[in-house]
Amino acid sequence: MSNKPFVIVSHTLPEAWLAKLVETCEVLVGPETAVTPALSPELEAQLPHADGLMTMLTVRVDEALLAKAPNLRVVSNMAVGTDNVDKAACTARGIPVGNTPGVLTEGTADLAMAILLAVARRLPEASRDAREGRWTTWSPTGWLGADLNGATLGIIGLGQIGSAIAHRARAFGLNIVYHNRSRYPDKEQALKATWLPLPDLLAQSDFVMVSTPLTPDTHHLINAAALQMMKPTAILVNIARGPVVDSNALLTALRDGWIQAAALDVTDPEPLPADHPLYALPNCFITPHIGSAANGTRRAMAELAVENLLLGVQGERLKHCVNTAVYQ
Repeated sequence: MSNKPFVIVSHTLPEAWLAKLVETCEVLVGPETAVTPALSPELEAQLPHADGLMTMLTVRVDEALLAKAPNLRVVSNMAVGTDNVDKAACTARGIPVGNTPGVLTEGTADLAMAILLAVARRLPEASRDAREGRWTTWSPTGWLGADLNGATLGIIGLGQIGSAIAHRARAFGLNIVYHNRSRYPDKEQALKATWLPLPDLLAQSDFVMVSTPLTPDTHHLINAAALQMMKPTAILVNIARGPVVDSNALLTALRDGWIQAAALDVTDPEPLPADHPLYALPNCFITPHIGSAANGTRRAMAELAVENLLLGVQGERLKHCVNTAVYQ
């Protein structure tokens, strides 16, 4: 039996991304495409022997899982958010929880602008018409989209990703307003951004970008009342977490014309079932949580998650830890 620490990685990753981990640990890697909240049965069976666990955001790390892993020293989440991890339960067991902030900021901001542009200029509809031979529908008023230059983008959550989005949006000539619990005078000056109370942001924005973390305070922050405050020509973009937006309220808003359209890279539930009515709406564009899906971004996330995992199994402080109380 090897004396190396034994670690479980919930999903298959390219060998090069895990090279440092394989050098120093015994590694059991899960399937490539698992999206259920539970580990695969093969991995779950080995939890009693695990010193470390590296997870994706689709894996639920809760009390039931932790109870099966009495030797676990660290949970390393390959994501910025850790809402899939019961941090209180981990802290109670002395298990630090790592995440991967910073490295996915630029990739996620790129995706945010991509889906905003796609919906604003009605690219999915136009592409579908082209493929199906409906070029004859071309007219001076065909496939009319929204102008970005001179319009107002309201960003809810001006953290690293929100700031990166604002930086890109300025290049498109968008005016930036934002809402945060705390104001950022330096960012306001650098990004020429104006802080507004949330109701004012919703009422004034042509595009509303949700990039706030999921917390008890932000759960269903965009609900029926919030959606009714928005312009009927407004477009909602969510690249944060699905539950920040009330899916049922959004469905009503899109069907009844409270807002013009929505672009979602995150959904609630996630994954969104294939028969969900949001898919049937021509004014709702959905991508499968691909904000960080760029080669360099994902590799950097994996390498940072590996670094956290190695530090944890060695009993050292994680580079990025979301439950620092575990060290007190």
